[in-house]
Amino acid sequence: MTRIRVIVADDHPVVRSGLVGMLGVEPDLEVVGEAADGAEAVTLATTLRPDLVLMDLRMPGTDGATATGQIVATLPGVRVLVLTTYETDTDILRAVEAGATGYLLKDTPRDQLVAGVRAAARGEAALSPSVALRLVQQVRGGDGDRVTPRECEVLAGVARGLSNAAIGRELFITEATVKTHLLRIFAKLGVDDRTRAVTVALERGILPGR
Repeated sequence: MTRIRVIVADDHPVVRSGLVGMLGVEPDLEVVGEAADGAEAVTLATTLRPDLVLMDLRMPGTDGATATGQIVATLPGVRVLVLTTYETDTDILRAVEAGATGYLLKDTPRDQLVAGVRAAARGEAALSPSVALRLVQQVRGGDGDRVTPRECEVLAGVARGLSNAAIGRELFITEATVKTHLLRIFAKLGVDDRTRAVTVALERGILPGR
């Protein structure tokens, strides 16, 4: 069995210890490092190259969102899953824009948290329901329904059959950032998959007809 290698970053020792113990009993998960702040998380991720960093947001010094951006930008293939007490619009947007693969709250039930770790390690979005709702409300509020030029570029890549990684290389952005754009596109267009997103974008004239 190939284990998912995880770093746990949280400034509260008791919380960190609890997470390490909880993940450590799963046969397919292996905690390879612990960090007490964002800077330490970046250093450990650079050294250990885990599959996933489970990242608290509000930590002294380098915060979780800043550390997430540094990890995603410099360590391709290392995913970041935010685990925090906070679900304000600002916190969520900062984490998503930094390239976090998922955003879970600390009151997430154990089985859902473990499932989220596995999903995020595969590159799949893992969002607490309340966070997903807030994200949808944000992108649909005001001018939120308007697909941005960058999102159009991502959609055009999808329409040409490119993978997320290929789109990222073409646009000089990370694969995680491509996924973030797609998540927002899905919310704006009211769809839940890539094929439907392209179809709706063509129907609305967001993408030129083929």
